[in-house]
Amino acid sequence: MRILALDIATKCGWAYKDKRIKSGTIDLKKDTHFDGAGVVFLKFERWLQRFLEADLIIVEGVIKQDGGQIAQQRRYGGLLAIVQKFGDKHSIPYTAEGVSTIKKFWTGSGKASKELMVETAREKGFNPRDDNEADALALLHLAIDLYEDLL
Repeated sequence: MRILALDIATKCGWAYKDKRIKSGTIDLKKDTHFDGAGVVFLKFERWLQRFLEADLIIVEGVIKQDGGQIAQQRRYGGLLAIVQKFGDKHSIPYTAEGVSTIKKFWTGSGKASKELMVETAREKGFNPRDDNEADALALLHLAIDLYEDLL
């Protein structure tokens, strides 16, 4: 079972389980002042190509209760659309799990801080570069727990 877990944002955390677990972050910000807004989405779509063999993609489902930043919401929606397009194009199922569900699974608290998410990843033997990677690792382990026996 090959699972790709994504904490999608401009700085995208990812974790992938194949024979072993690999994880990291990819910075999707524009390279130059002259890059258009779509460059973020093109970089993400090209990067996803390395995961054509995935059996499942799971993303952190974000619902802003406070209105959030419009640009961040649009970027999240665009990146999520790319995940959905990629999954449908390559017949890879995809799903999402809520932030509080991921945090509670990983730390025991649905309101865990970024620092606690990183600390928990380290306690479990990982060395995440930042909270985005820690979130992706937590999401991957939740997906393994929920879905590995179903696929």
